[in-house]
Amino acid sequence: MPALVSLHLYPIKGCAGITLAEAALGEAGLEHHGAGDREWMVVDAASGRFETQRSLPALARLVPSIDEGSLRLDAAGAPPLEVELAPSRPRALRTVTVWRHTGPALDEGDAAAAWLSARLGRAVRLVRFDPASARHAEARWTDDARVPVRFPDGFPLLVAGHASLVQVNRWLAAAGRTALPMNRFRPNLVLDGLPPFAEDALSSLEIGAAHIRPLKGCTRCGVPSIDQSTGERGPDPLDVLEDYRMDPRLGGITFGMNAIVVAGAGARLRAGDPVTAHPR
Repeated sequence: MPALVSLHLYPIKGCAGITLAEAALGEAGLEHHGAGDREWMVVDAASGRFETQRSLPALARLVPSIDEGSLRLDAAGAPPLEVELAPSRPRALRTVTVWRHTGPALDEGDAAAAWLSARLGRAVRLVRFDPASARHAEARWTDDARVPVRFPDGFPLLVAGHASLVQVNRWLAAAGRTALPMNRFRPNLVLDGLPPFAEDALSSLEIGAAHIRPLKGCTRCGVPSIDQSTGERGPDPLDVLEDYRMDPRLGGITFGMNAIVVAGAGARLRAGDPVTAHPR
């Protein structure tokens, strides 16, 4: 039977992920100890435009962790940065842009900005999603349902199959390339027990009380070429995957499925949970 084999939370867009044994499932994605997936984001200090590993690969070297009171960010050779999950002081609003969305976000202050700017070599700010504001997944993919998101590229969840990665690594090996770990593709939920790329053709997934609907293949940028432990760019696998995974309808090379939560928000997901997968 298919199973959920791992869960991954990315509290700060573009930074390293956290592998969890269990997590809460919210409408806007995974949550842990009051921190949500892509709830924080690094932005250019002048323009407020979002930064990711596409523009700053060194974000991969910034490693978050969460306890019940703070978000901590570690980097080699530096004292950690700690950000309160329940701040004792009001924070200023800053206008930020992520893709086509522009809106307010909560600025985490000058100390966080200075820490990040020193690590990244560029003037940046750390912002948190403002719960008083709204951002939604693109309605043309959700049948006009208003699906809340924080700061992901577009959807609350990214689902990938372990067998799909195994197949990708077979193709890479045939081309003389090194195998890639799953963290190059930065999924939230990894499934096992399905054939390669079976997730592409599912109408829904049931994991306990949670009902999740895969909607759209995730078109890949250059991030899979970045070593997530070093922040260094390596051979880009997309030239190999182009022969196998180009989706003309989406105009890109796909790996994994963007998904939404259709029922069961508030449920807890655990590594090892059985999964019922419904084909289209």
